Amino acid sequence: MYTQSEQAFAEEVRAFVRAQCPANVREKVTNAVGITAAERLAWHKALHARGWAAPHWPVEHGGTGWSPVQTYIFSETLAEEGAPDLGSFGLKMLGPTLMHYGTPEQKAHYLPRILSGEDIWCQGFSEPGAGSDLASLKTRAVRDGDHWVVNGQKMWTTMAHESTMMFALVRTDPDAPKPQMGISMLLIDLKTPGIDIRPIILLNGAHTTNEVFFDTVRVPAENLVGEPHKGWTYSRVVLGNERLSIARIGLNRRQLARLKQIAADQGLAGVPHVRARIAEAAIELDALEAMATAMLDRARAGVAPGIEANMLKIKGSELQQRLTRLLVEVAGRSAAPFAPDAAMDAGDAGKPWLGRLFKSHFDTRVVSIYGGSNEIQRNIIAKTLGLGAAR
Repeated sequence: MYTQSEQAFAEEVRAFVRAQCPANVREKVTNAVGITAAERLAWHKALHARGWAAPHWPVEHGGTGWSPVQTYIFSETLAEEGAPDLGSFGLKMLGPTLMHYGTPEQKAHYLPRILSGEDIWCQGFSEPGAGSDLASLKTRAVRDGDHWVVNGQKMWTTMAHESTMMFALVRTDPDAPKPQMGISMLLIDLKTPGIDIRPIILLNGAHTTNEVFFDTVRVPAENLVGEPHKGWTYSRVVLGNERLSIARIGLNRRQLARLKQIAADQGLAGVPHVRARIAEAAIELDALEAMATAMLDRARAGVAPGIEANMLKIKGSELQQRLTRLLVEVAGRSAAPFAPDAAMDAGDAGKPWLGRLFKSHFDTRVVSIYGGSNEIQRNIIAKTLGLGAAR
């Protein structure tokens, strides 16, 4: 599948991760234990020092000049090794959007800060009643001299509580003939007066998402991305970049290896129906990786991804859910979400991470929704193939 030089490159990346990312941090990632903002930033700084913080960026903006295959190998190797995810919002979503549509001043100011980790970004898209139907958003921005005045609410805003900046979609023309035509994109400093960030605590007790309220928030006019009322066009670039990264083949590969190990530890590796379900997941993962590498082959030839990205999002998210469910099932009562330490057998005493498997199971329930729900992805595929909307 990979050339000899590509395989050597993967080993170079693997060696770098093991040398530069502390083992205890990688263990936290592998065992679904939340890492601190400081630990994530330290890893970001290590990658930045090596020149690897944004390998997919053009060289003139601090990228590596790697081929699409090298970039893919890099991200999947990091996932397999348990390196912390730097997050997609700044590096993968906003950065490329600014390169295409930002002003020279915005590029000069924000791109180096995204690259170094000085600014931490979140995405202000979803609202109550405007998730997959993003065109229904109601947060308003009204021009007042050299500022935009923002009022409204964002919902499910991932990591807003640890972020310093937000790129947000706001309605700037409520009278546009189509709702998509009246939306703009603003870059908002989260320290601006009038912003209230409130936590949303998930079923597993985690705090990763938030409500964000805007009460007469004044945003400098120069923080408008591109032209007024063109934010819908820019959001399609943002979401396209997001969906390409959601399949997470490296993460799935790591979870499959973990599943096999736990099954063996629990004495279930030889049970026929367990072996069959693990084999099914392995075959699906191989098929997913084949789809991804085929897309990369076309990228080598300069062909932009089409509905393959939507297909990867669907199948990759479903496989993540299947694997975390299987992990809980093979771990048995040791993965109980209630008092997991008390539920462990004596032989599990040295494996406290078993009790965290249910957290991963909960976490992956959302992956078929974010980045555009899988139902929306199927409709896109159907329409592209001329089949009409899926039912």
